[in-house]
Amino acid sequence: MTSATLTADDTPPVFYELDEHPHPEGHSTMLGFWIYLMSDCLIFAILFACYAVLGGNYAAGPGPKDLFDLKLIALNTAMLLFSSITYGFAMLSMQFGKVRATQGWLAVTGLFGLAFLGIELYEFAHLIHEGATPQRSAFLSAFFTLVGTHGLHVTFGLVWLVTLMVQLGRKGLIPANQRRVACLGMFWHFLDVIWIGVFTIVYLMGML
Repeated sequence: MTSATLTADDTPPVFYELDEHPHPEGHSTMLGFWIYLMSDCLIFAILFACYAVLGGNYAAGPGPKDLFDLKLIALNTAMLLFSSITYGFAMLSMQFGKVRATQGWLAVTGLFGLAFLGIELYEFAHLIHEGATPQRSAFLSAFFTLVGTHGLHVTFGLVWLVTLMVQLGRKGLIPANQRRVACLGMFWHFLDVIWIGVFTIVYLMGML
């Protein structure tokens, strides 16, 4: 007798359940995102370690005191910290169910993020114009790699932010979008923490 044979009451046998079990999507999403953040922590830990080893090798070239404009970097740091504050306002607006307010604060966050990237690109262009390219010394190679990787993360964060604003406009504050806003918030604050480390270790300690 084959598996295709009908049972006594002419009901076809069931080889799998037709109704899906409920999946804790929210928990699995947040867990997966925390794992991603931990892997990103390892990446930046490696880059910080490389900078700690190579940061003093100037190859008779310019060092931090010759290159860095601390006032400009402080302004850049303020831009990123302000973006973290405005993202907090976006989270509060989401808790109150205000879609337009959430989108507005996300837009302000994006503007601060763009200002941060603009200042960073200006700094890179100025250094390269002065001849301080990544090939000049191990110090500059480690510097451009560490700071550039952080800037690349901010760029991806801005793309994610714009995409999320579009999703909020189309579907509103559905549970999936709320999870996405929360995940992007963790990612954005994570970048703030990393930048504080960059500002302290690379710029402040370099000037000292």
